[in-house]
Amino acid sequence: QVQLVESGGGLVQAGGSLRLSCAASGTIFSFNTMGWYRQAPGKQRELVATITSGSSTVYKDSLKGRFTIFRHNTKNLVYLQMNSLKPEDTAVYYCYGGFWALDAWGQGTLVTVSS
Repeated sequence: QVQLVESGGGLVQAGGSLRLSCAASGTIFSFNTMGWYRQAPGKQRELVATITSGSSTVYKDSLKGRFTIFRHNTKNLVYLQMNSLKPEDTAVYYCYGGFWALDAWGQGTLVTVSS
């Protein structure tokens, strides 16, 4: 069974940084695409960033320059470096892995940014 497990969330003051990590298990393949989504209270889940096995990236426009996604392909690890955090970045962050018709999600890790 494919599992994605996130880590690195927590409480940080505005202007601070966090790095989220996501590790996949139960696979013998490398995900075509891995990424991060987030869901703030009362809002829909939204894209944060994705990265392909060829290192092509897509970011939510408003996060460019503050957030950076990178991955370790052979180990199915993906990271999200978040800098200059703002209170509006507070959300549960979910790891995503896509392989052809398979979509896998982590349980989420909470990031809280205090003002």
